Amino acid sequence: MSRIGKQPITIPSGVTVTVGSDNKVTVKGPKGELKEAIDRDIKVEVKDGYIEITRPTDQIRHRALHGLYRALINNLVKGVTEGYKKELELVGVGFKAANTGNTLDLSLGYSHNIIFEVPKELKVATATEKGKNPIITLESSDKQLLGQVAAKLRSLRKPEPYKGKGVKFVGEVLRRKAGKAAGK
Repeated sequence: MSRIGKQPITIPSGVTVTVGSDNKVTVKGPKGELKEAIDRDIKVEVKDGYIEITRPTDQIRHRALHGLYRALINNLVKGVTEGYKKELELVGVGFKAANTGNTLDLSLGYSHNIIFEVPKELKVATATEKGKNPIITLESSDKQLLGQVAAKLRSLRKPEPYKGKGVKFVGEVLRRKAGKAAGK
């Protein structure tokens, strides 16, 4: 049995979970509404106060999907109650970030500024303190979309291994290399 898949998901107060006839799970809560399409073989049952996910057989495919869909539904429930947050840090001389609504204006050391349109499902905020690196904060109830947008922002200027310049996640540990002077 899948260790993740067999654990029931508790439904917090203020959250409603419905399973449609086409095996589409809809979760509504204080931070919004999220939907996830579930494979037709996996059974999702909403019982009083918790959600239970079961698989029909012990085939490799069913075992793989069992834990996956349990984790995805758990992310939906957590997203509509608490939400998710990611912070990115701009490390480099002259690197700047400013936002107007959901449009980010990034200065990342290129000859031009990068204008990045953040999806409307995400809340974006930028903070610049004197003596510290600029920080971009992304918040959303959708964990997948948040991770995808954060990864796209990081890919605009990945941190390089010598000085660590670039866009990195707050708390991310970078593997640093010694420069050419240390090689002698």
